[in-house]
Amino acid sequence: MSAGRPSFRRLAVSASLALASVLALLWSAGFAMFLRAALTERPPPPRADGIVALTGGAGRVETALRLLADGQAEQLLISGVGGAAEFSALAHRAGVDPALGSRVTLGRAAASTRGNATETADWAREKKIRSLIVVTAGYHMPRALAELGRALPGVALYPAPVLPSREGGEPGMLRRLAGEYTKFLAAEVGLSAFDPHGSLHPQRGAEPAHGG
Repeated sequence: MSAGRPSFRRLAVSASLALASVLALLWSAGFAMFLRAALTERPPPPRADGIVALTGGAGRVETALRLLADGQAEQLLISGVGGAAEFSALAHRAGVDPALGSRVTLGRAAASTRGNATETADWAREKKIRSLIVVTAGYHMPRALAELGRALPGVALYPAPVLPSREGGEPGMLRRLAGEYTKFLAAEVGLSAFDPHGSLHPQRGAEPAHGG
């Protein structure tokens, strides 16, 4: 009996290593596809009822405001705005007419992607939105669509990604992409519901900073 234990232990260790290797290969293959999607330009979105910009990175709000100014939708929600940010400053930065403010809602409650989805769903119901252009970073788009799709069943979602190169190409981008891919997998299977930061609560600061 005791003589067989080392063999069983070795078998268990070998099986665990084999499983870990398979999972690592699957993760790597999925990550490669995720990278390709995150770095690929998409055609311009069709016209929709509304636009939502998920704050947390450069270029997102500006892109959304320009889409609104170009007539791609009638309403815009900027979700996750820092408490001190005002529309006039956002319009100036984007180079658009401040008069657009009558069609823009500054959402100040979301502090996470799941919170963005909840805030957007409330706004979309109020505005009777049935189709929505989603503006966020390319690497954040899969997770954003997963959360928004869950919160907005029946609403058509059209991605308008801001590519990483337009977000400054900051150091550590590959590490950020790997982390975002892991968060996306968790969101896909609904694990974000257990994130203690996934609920809505006010953000602080002049700029949105939850980073997607």
